[in-house]
Amino acid sequence: MSHLVPLPFCILQFLKQLGVGTSWQFVDVYGLDPELLSLVPRPVCALLLLFPITEKYEHFRAEEEEKIKSHGQDVDSSVYFMKQTISNACGTIGLIHAVANNKDKLSFECDSALKKFLDESSSLSPEERAKFLEKDESIRVTHESSAQEGQTEAPNIDDKVDLHFVAFVHLQGHLYELDGRKPFPVNHGKTCEDTLLEDAIKVCRKFMHRDPDELRFTVVAFSKA
Repeated sequence: MSHLVPLPFCILQFLKQLGVGTSWQFVDVYGLDPELLSLVPRPVCALLLLFPITEKYEHFRAEEEEKIKSHGQDVDSSVYFMKQTISNACGTIGLIHAVANNKDKLSFECDSALKKFLDESSSLSPEERAKFLEKDESIRVTHESSAQEGQTEAPNIDDKVDLHFVAFVHLQGHLYELDGRKPFPVNHGKTCEDTLLEDAIKVCRKFMHRDPDELRFTVVAFSKA
C-alpha cells in the first residue's frame, strides 16, 4: 500500500490551543514506500496511526492480550500510559501519549493546559489518569473546538465510530504501542530515535495486512519542525 488518507482533524490547532510549542509538529505520512518516507522530516519522536476497528482486528487484539498476559513483557516504568474511558476520544488520548512520552523534548507555554494535566497526572495509574481526563474541562473543550475547525465535523460523543487512533513512541531503546482500549502498552521490540519511523511503519503494515480490503488508514509523524 503506497497511499494513505490525510489526517481527518486539525491536530496542529489542537496542540497549539493546549499550549504545546511549535518546535515539533505532526506531519502527514503519504505512503509507506521508502521514497515517500524519505519526505518525512527527521528526527521523528512519535507516530500516530488511525485505522478501522474490524472483526479481524478485534480477534487479533484479544489473542494479543491473552498472549502477553500468559508470557509477559518488559515495559519500562517511565512509559506514560492511560486508559480511554471517554467515547470518541481516541485522538485526544493518542496526542497525550505522543506528547507525554516526549515531554523532555518539547516546549510549552507557561499556561499550557496539557502540561498542567501531565504534571498533575504523572504519578497516577492508567485508570486514574483516565478519570482525571474525564474531569478536565479545558482539554475536552479544546478538542471539540479544534475538531470543528478541521477537515471533518467532530463526532457526537455518543456516535458509534469504527476508526481508532494509537500512538507509537520510543522509550529506553524500545518501541511501544499505546492504545487506551488495551489494558497495557505493547512492547514491539528494540528501536532508537534514528529508526523509530521505519520500525513503527513495520507495525503499521501489519495492521493493514490484517485488513487488506480496508483503505481507511492514516499515519502522521511527530517530527522536528
